[in-house]
Amino acid sequence: MKASTRISCTAATLVAMATPAFAQSEDKMWQGGYIGGSVGIGAQTNDRNETVVFDTNLDGTFGDTVRTTTGANAFSPGFCGGAANGRTPAEGCRSDKDGIEFFARAGYDEQVGNFVYGVVLDGGTSRSRDSVTAFSTTPAFYTFTRELDYSVSARARVGYAARGALFYGTAGTNYGRIKQQMVTSNGANSFNGNMMIDRDTTSAWGWSAGGGAEVKIARNLALGLEYLYTSYNDDDYNVLIGAGTAALTNPFRIVNPSGTNMRRGDRDFAAHNIRVTAAFRF
Repeated sequence: MKASTRISCTAATLVAMATPAFAQSEDKMWQGGYIGGSVGIGAQTNDRNETVVFDTNLDGTFGDTVRTTTGANAFSPGFCGGAANGRTPAEGCRSDKDGIEFFARAGYDEQVGNFVYGVVLDGGTSRSRDSVTAFSTTPAFYTFTRELDYSVSARARVGYAARGALFYGTAGTNYGRIKQQMVTSNGANSFNGNMMIDRDTTSAWGWSAGGGAEVKIARNLALGLEYLYTSYNDDDYNVLIGAGTAALTNPFRIVNPSGTNMRRGDRDFAAHNIRVTAAFRF
């Protein structure tokens, strides 16, 4: 059974666990603070038509075409939304990886009648990976990969309590540290001063929004299911393709002898997050 199917089954089970004892009253049963955690899946968004973009004259503006000495487009083989299997598009690309994620959380709720208002803070990590590859006529591949190192978020949530269950919407802001990597089969140029591979960790701000449901399975314990759409503005990672051992006729050095900057075309690092939650209330 797939992880997403198991999580869907869990949602149905949680609703069924709202016992008749809790159906008798909504007397502040969601009032107060809580601590807990979540485990789930981070699913990558659709990345068709994702590209790598270039700044050939190093003026800070991306969107230039890298050309050979004959004027041909050096990246005419194109791009793929994944990690390269080889030097050419014909060898294909590996799809992005959806991965498990773990988060700790804490929050506080106010209950007025059946309505619940609160805030939740969470922090954790995800094993999801997002890649994009550019292919040159050399032939060579240039693959960018990013993965969430860790993130923290602060969100508001508003909900409605009924029969021992809480249904809510939530939205807020996120801060994340993102592990970046660029790998290439080009052994002539340098890449941020490195040969064939560059790594870095960058910071990014973003937002998340979604909703969920919780049910009380004991007076102080609640289980739930939550969906979030999360997006980070990942715009801090550029790679300078330097001279290395390449001559001035190298496509990356024709416009500016110092080289060419490149980065991912899609600056939004986004995912669908489906999480099972648990909270101890006090």
